[in-house]
Amino acid sequence: MDLALLRTFVTVHRAGSFTRAAALLGLSQPAVTSQIRTLERQLGRPLFLRRARGVTPTTMGDELAHRAAPHLDALVEIAETGLDEESVVRTLHLAGPPEFTSLRALPALTPLISQGLTLRSTFLANSDEALEGLAAGHHDLAIATARPRGGLLTATPLCDEEHVLVAAPRWAARLGPGALRRKGPVVLQKLPVVEVHESLPLVSRYWAAVFDGRPATAGTVIAPDLRAVLECTAAGAGLAVLPRYLCEGALERGEVVALLDPPVPPLRTYFLAARTGTLALPHIARAHEWLVRAAVDW
Repeated sequence: MDLALLRTFVTVHRAGSFTRAAALLGLSQPAVTSQIRTLERQLGRPLFLRRARGVTPTTMGDELAHRAAPHLDALVEIAETGLDEESVVRTLHLAGPPEFTSLRALPALTPLISQGLTLRSTFLANSDEALEGLAAGHHDLAIATARPRGGLLTATPLCDEEHVLVAAPRWAARLGPGALRRKGPVVLQKLPVVEVHESLPLVSRYWAAVFDGRPATAGTVIAPDLRAVLECTAAGAGLAVLPRYLCEGALERGEVVALLDPPVPPLRTYFLAARTGTLALPHIARAHEWLVRAAVDW
């Protein structure tokens, strides 16, 4: 079996699209399609199901990828580093929001350390900065809340983050049960607000999505880290809008309470971005695949 065909197959399997695989391999899309068809003829079985957006591997395709990918990655590493190198060390530079990267992404990647991967992280709350640094080659992967445009970067949806309007129990008691549902956001105008920036990005997004308006208040406590926002909120500093994954424990312990349970909660999507072509590098591809798989449970 031609190793070039297997390499193309594994790249398509990881990319989920002939178009993205072609960009990663530096080939035309017809060339990638032709190679996959050749491999399917040799095996006598289809490897992918063609969809409107990309492809989905068949059972045979998943099995072949599981068996072939580690060996192909090892061959690429040998070709890149040489046989006389005693140890292969790969460093992955990851950029992303401080809270999500700390609590989700980095713990998910730690099992790869035993496979020779070293990790370096950069915390950037601003998605534009993270994507610009990725495009400039400062990072290998970037987690962002905006999908990059153009062909220089590729992005995979990672997970959706639910936002919750929370406050300390004493603020909820002062409002009274059901007050927000009966009277609307006007009852919140006198409550202090805890946020990550003076522009109130999370609160404003929540108000627009749930109340179809803008908050008529200013920030009382501004802390550029959502973990600090949670701690201040639990201490009684005011109301805040926080990701559910971040405040779930505090909600369960009763340190904060949800002021509203809207039928359709506001969501924010995280994207995992890479420079086009770099997912052909085994250590970046493994980290990318590991994060995408871990995100299923987030």
